[in-house]
Amino acid sequence: MDCSIIKKTFFLFILLPTLLSAQYTDVINSNRPGRAVSAYAVGKNVVQAEVGLLYEQQDNADLNSDSNIFGTDYAFRYGLLFEQLEINVEGSFIKQTITYPDFGIEGKLTNFSRNRVGLKYLIFDPYKDPERNKPNLYSWRANNVFQWKNLIPAVSLYAGANFLFGDNPFYPGDPNLSYRGAIATQSRLSPRFVLISNVAYDRIGTDFPEWRYALSLSHTFRDPRWSVFFEGQGISGNRYSDIILRTGVARLINPNFQADIHMGSGFKSSPSRVFVVLGFSYRLDFHKDELKPIDEQRSGLNGKIGRNSNKKKSKKKRKKNRNNIDF
Repeated sequence: MDCSIIKKTFFLFILLPTLLSAQYTDVINSNRPGRAVSAYAVGKNVVQAEVGLLYEQQDNADLNSDSNIFGTDYAFRYGLLFEQLEINVEGSFIKQTITYPDFGIEGKLTNFSRNRVGLKYLIFDPYKDPERNKPNLYSWRANNVFQWKNLIPAVSLYAGANFLFGDNPFYPGDPNLSYRGAIATQSRLSPRFVLISNVAYDRIGTDFPEWRYALSLSHTFRDPRWSVFFEGQGISGNRYSDIILRTGVARLINPNFQADIHMGSGFKSSPSRVFVVLGFSYRLDFHKDELKPIDEQRSGLNGKIGRNSNKKKSKKKRKKNRNNIDF
């Protein structure tokens, strides 16, 4: 058997931040790049910042206007109380310059296009059982090909609130406080592919609530410090509707620092959208493993201990295991 293949497989399990098998990982777990969020939290007592610098070009065929937008995306995440719970603050602050060539008029809009606080809680983790997360030492193929059970996702629920400050020109007439509810799922299709989906009902309590959908597929290269993603996002509301596509790459610089870049565009012509975002994620890791007293541990986690468990396997069983090895 090729030992280098086994080493690479273990390396993927250890290093890859997007292929999570537990809440806390030894490397940073970032929602960047893109807008789809992971089902997993950052881990108890982990403080994390995710920031992006954006530029967007908008042209509105109906209004015959051109826009240039500069701004920043931000997210601050903290693992609160226990592993499954996360509190986060996220949003975008932008400056939009609008030009109307027919009238020779130029205007500027500056404010938050997103600003919300929320809680995310993991309600189901298919990898909670450590037995499921163990690699198959006899088969490289079993660890790397798609299996139907991999479609079973981790699931988390989100509840949050949107805040507006002052007379926000991007949401005229909206109240200063509205609400958001969401479901996030995450499936590890194989050691190199992760599928994330989000469904959210946003701006609850306003005259213009909207549904938001996102589906993101991430792929890690042979060098697990590099990954690429493809994402589709749908927005459906009376104020604004569109389908937005994004793609980009991320680079793990060290266990606590990740850099990324992505670009995307919308499908509508009123307005049309083309944008590029450069970002990074950094965490302060204060996580500590909690030791559980042996009298509080659940027995039978690895199966029942039989009377002859310590005896050597029969020749017949050893021969069967050797025959099951594939290269």
